[in-house]
Amino acid sequence: MACFFRRTIAAQLSRIFGRGEDVFIPAICAVPVSKKQVSPDFRVAVGALVNKGIISSDGDLQAKCEVLVRQIKQDRVVEDAAFEHGMLNFRINKIILAKKLLSQLNKKPHEFGVRSELFSNIRRGRTLVEFSSPNIAKKFHAGHLRSTIIGNFISNLKEALGNDVIRVNYLGDWGMQFGLLGVGFQRFGSQEKLKENALQHLFDVYVQVNKEAEGDEGVQEAARVFFRKLEEGDDHALLLWKQFREITVEEYKRVYKRLGVHFDLYSGESFHQRQTQHVLQKLREQDLLKTTEKGTGVVDLSPAGDMSSYSTVLRSDGTSLYITRDIAAAIDRKEKNNFDEMIYVTDKSQALHFKQLFQILKAMKCPWADSCRHVPFGLVQGMSTRHGEVVFLEDILDEARNRMLRNMSHSRTTKDLENPEYTAEKVGVSALIIQDFKGPITSDYKFDWKRVLQAQGDTGVFLQYTHARLCSLLRMHGDSASEAEFDPALLQEDRSIFILQHLLRYDEVLYRCTQELQPRHLVNFLMTLSHFVASAHKNLAVKGSPPALAQARLRLFAGACSVLANGMTILGITPTEKM
Repeated sequence: MACFFRRTIAAQLSRIFGRGEDVFIPAICAVPVSKKQVSPDFRVAVGALVNKGIISSDGDLQAKCEVLVRQIKQDRVVEDAAFEHGMLNFRINKIILAKKLLSQLNKKPHEFGVRSELFSNIRRGRTLVEFSSPNIAKKFHAGHLRSTIIGNFISNLKEALGNDVIRVNYLGDWGMQFGLLGVGFQRFGSQEKLKENALQHLFDVYVQVNKEAEGDEGVQEAARVFFRKLEEGDDHALLLWKQFREITVEEYKRVYKRLGVHFDLYSGESFHQRQTQHVLQKLREQDLLKTTEKGTGVVDLSPAGDMSSYSTVLRSDGTSLYITRDIAAAIDRKEKNNFDEMIYVTDKSQALHFKQLFQILKAMKCPWADSCRHVPFGLVQGMSTRHGEVVFLEDILDEARNRMLRNMSHSRTTKDLENPEYTAEKVGVSALIIQDFKGPITSDYKFDWKRVLQAQGDTGVFLQYTHARLCSLLRMHGDSASEAEFDPALLQEDRSIFILQHLLRYDEVLYRCTQELQPRHLVNFLMTLSHFVASAHKNLAVKGSPPALAQARLRLFAGACSVLANGMTILGITPTEKM
């Protein structure tokens, strides 16, 4: 609903400068709320108007702005305008603010913020997001948690804004590691142990054969032979590989369900292995494939064409590499899915890989190469349980749930929950997500169990608690919050205004998230909203207040609850209604 107010302010500036309203819309920003002083509602940086050539920088800029302020007409919406510290500040009618904003939240809560004119210039289309991408025959490592939840956030955000999103899990199901695993299973594997605990057994086999391969060239050669057989379609090798893949995918799906994550497509390197020959042929035809003295196939990526930088796409024994299969996968996805943008979510150590991938696609004259984007993230340190270091994600999810259950056991409301384990699981996952999303995703961070599960402070637990508390308040008063009319003039206390002003920023926060693909902006917004709500809930009583006042406050709390739920859902968090 910030749109209505931006449009009103833009109309005033349009009248004064004789330029179209749309020129001013991007420059009009909601002002972050300050508890220490009464804040204006919107502002326009004069510098932005100068950069657009709307105001000349020649002469006395201060005097020009003071004249401009006097030209702005006070009307039923814009109550006041002032020039301060390089900003044109606007105050709007708070009764109209409450009425417009809360009415929209009541009628179309899921459209609030995401149907903003700020997104009018963003191309909506088909977005393909590749994320998570664990390796077959290995248990889901904690390191894949970041890729999974960041990719899920990006997918949710794009979907909320109207994109057609395809979520792809590109499994590491091919390559030399399968040569090693194949040899290892032939030596140490057991079909019986595979039935008992499949992934743990495969993991143990892989660790054991890796140790042997370190000091035994014969094991390494056997692995190369096995992988070559796999690439050539040997029945025995393929049967073993297929068994490993099916076991692992089923196990992964169970873990993804706990995280609240789903995929539209389970793909993998193996799907594109045969297409690599077509890619290599195309590289040859375009005179891009060079052969080194060692017999490897490479693509020259140096600006001067002097091989000072290149990417290897073919081993000397004729087998493909990870990047070769990635080239084939990208081309195949464009042909089959016709995406408008493709986003890869991996750790930052793969930045060079994706830079080279995109360079090769451009060299192959793929016009859509510029629509491919890599979203890198940093590492997490310190994810350990009471029993020591943890490497598997399922152990971390169990730990979060169990610790949350212990914390909840001290609450008098926990005994009223039908399924406390389910609630503990969802709150525990929320805690993990918020801890991860609070800072820039490119940064490494140290994980802290004590801090992550605190009910106070900026944690996922606090976010869930605030939402559950609002749901409890709304349940207590039935459906009256949404059905009855309310008097916006009764929502003029500072604590009500703080919430309303803060909600004006929601579309801007989502817009910034879209530009940067960073969840921290949304996390910060929701945390601030939760603090404002906690203060209002404590001081603005509903029970015992006159009916009209109670109804107005219920409408305010219902609106805040909707935005909390919407924002949490975009982050990949399932909002809990009871705690």
